[in-house]
Amino acid sequence: MKLWDKGISIDNKIEQFTVGNDREIDIHIAKYDVIASKAHAKMLQSIGVLSAKELEQLLVGLEVLAKQIEEGVFVIDEQFEDVHSKIEFELTKSLGDVGKKIHTARSRNDQVLVACHLYYKENLKLIKTKVKTLFDTLLDLAETHKDKLLPGYTHLQVAMPSSFGLWFSAYAELMIDDVFLLNAALKTVDQNPLGSAAGYGSSFPIDRELTTQEMEFSTLKYNVVAAQMGRGKNERTISAALGSLANTLSRFAMDVCLYMSQNFGFVTFPDELTTGSSIMPHKKNPDVFELIRGKSNKIQALQTEMVLITNNLPSGYHRDFQLLKENMIAAFEDLKDILDIFNYAIQQVIVKDVDLNDDKYKYLFTVDNINTLVVEGQSFREAYQKIGGEVQDGTYIPDTSKQHTHVGSIHNLSLDKIKAKFPQ
Repeated sequence: MKLWDKGISIDNKIEQFTVGNDREIDIHIAKYDVIASKAHAKMLQSIGVLSAKELEQLLVGLEVLAKQIEEGVFVIDEQFEDVHSKIEFELTKSLGDVGKKIHTARSRNDQVLVACHLYYKENLKLIKTKVKTLFDTLLDLAETHKDKLLPGYTHLQVAMPSSFGLWFSAYAELMIDDVFLLNAALKTVDQNPLGSAAGYGSSFPIDRELTTQEMEFSTLKYNVVAAQMGRGKNERTISAALGSLANTLSRFAMDVCLYMSQNFGFVTFPDELTTGSSIMPHKKNPDVFELIRGKSNKIQALQTEMVLITNNLPSGYHRDFQLLKENMIAAFEDLKDILDIFNYAIQQVIVKDVDLNDDKYKYLFTVDNINTLVVEGQSFREAYQKIGGEVQDGTYIPDTSKQHTHVGSIHNLSLDKIKAKFPQ
């Protein structure tokens, strides 16, 4: 069944190419198509297109489908082009002519658009919740390990003293910036596009404010052309936000992989969280974090894909938009899994004691020692040259006693301030 069927057969090769794998992808937005259809039906009744009895029948029929979707038994068979045609077919099968009325005053264009808006909106909120869970975990780890020093690196060379508390809370605070972007994306999709129909509105006296309230959107996308032009723009905005979070998670995962290696040896994990080698019995591989890194990097590539698919398209609907759904939805589903497994695994991290007296960390405190000389009255340049000279001639002896007291430093992590900064 096709919503645009006019009784003309279409070439099988053309149909297979144009439908693609929409049936499989649309399972993810089926729930939201039902929600939008309920709101649309209530609006049609309010303007006299449906009777009260017809509305009741449609709401009952849609609730049956909602339950099937929730229970995982809703299937989009091969005879259907997408979830929208499947839902209308089921309503018509159970309600007869009443089911045929559900598509009045809307197009598949605004039907899929509003379903995607609702999917994006709910899943952005869900990702924010999962980010907050990981954020809290990292701050707890920072508090637990705040007194354990860790070598800090620049250019992958030993640089200055850091700490596990500083490391964990750094990634926690970075995720606050990611949530700022998630909130911006959420605000973008929290606008009701339903009623834009094929992109130019309807001659029916539809009540778009009613559907906005029914679906709990914050506002309406008033201009019907702007509503349709949001297709693609929404995805570019969302993919940028998801990519920012993925970047933070990818860099954190890379740190974990690096710190687990024998050359660093700063952290490890229980054996059951790592994998082995088919020929090297000593191996403890950080496969979970390598896959987090790889999957996160794949999500970062999504923005480029969204830009290239939609770049320079003229106003109005284009079939290119069909290609946006698959990888956008896959990115959401992957990112939710990544956040869950990252939070699960990092809670089990085993932080090792790092011997900063090891000769390879000998120059970790040179900057602190320069600062001590400055406090004693030397200029910074004189102190720098003095310590530099000791390093060069091999007479340098590190003094590890200096405290870092300013806000956000090793000995003043300001975890309470970071926690309070997390956005709603």
